[in-house]
Amino acid sequence: MARIFITGSSDGLGLMAGELLACEGHEVVLHARNTDRGEAARRALPNAAAVVIGDVVTIAGMRSVAERANAIGRFDAVIHNVGIGYREPRRIETEDGLSHLFAINVLAPYVLTALMEKPDRLVYLSSGMHPGGIPDMDDLQWTRRRWSGSQAYAETKFLDVLLAFAVARRWPAVRSNALEPGWVPTRMGGPEAPDDMTAAPVTQAWLAVGDGLAAHATGRYFYHQREKSPEPGTRRVALQEALLDRCAALSGVSLS
Repeated sequence: MARIFITGSSDGLGLMAGELLACEGHEVVLHARNTDRGEAARRALPNAAAVVIGDVVTIAGMRSVAERANAIGRFDAVIHNVGIGYREPRRIETEDGLSHLFAINVLAPYVLTALMEKPDRLVYLSSGMHPGGIPDMDDLQWTRRRWSGSQAYAETKFLDVLLAFAVARRWPAVRSNALEPGWVPTRMGGPEAPDDMTAAPVTQAWLAVGDGLAAHATGRYFYHQREKSPEPGTRRVALQEALLDRCAALSGVSLS
């Protein structure tokens, strides 16, 4: 059985994926941003092996989560599920001077990837909105452009695919893939979302522990356990390297 760490898993799709994996007998470690949410996650999934507490809205918090996760031991798979949605009506700045949306959706997965002991598999959650999110690499923090919550969100999900593919290229021994779970009625997706909630967490769990294609694929993009073509720009090595460089400069953490 595998040991899996799932970020942002105190509720929603992360918790649902944890439930699927725990039911299969895997050792699941959840993550919550504070103690109250951690206790709620523990009640929801009492057979979770542990719950890592830490708020990844700050770089210090990202580092702390990585340290606490590493203290548990090496993971067979890490699912980068943590994220916030497209409904922010204005640009919110973190204490590090970063866009709140970028910090949680992009920089946190980057920092955790760089600082945690390398697993066998990495899984990054993107979105069906990512093709519309070709980013302005010179304004990832939205300091010059007029804010658009939906566009900023789509950009972060494009960048998550870039990150997954960059890691797959840099670390050939690690299977690194991205996926879209569908537009489902979670707290992020909203009640009007039309996709099947029960199918939404399956692909991330499958990529973390599955056999066959799930065990061998790397640098690929999936939707409901089927490979799907991502926005072609995500394959551009220059963009991948530009993202890694910017994340390293912002966080002070390099991806070796």
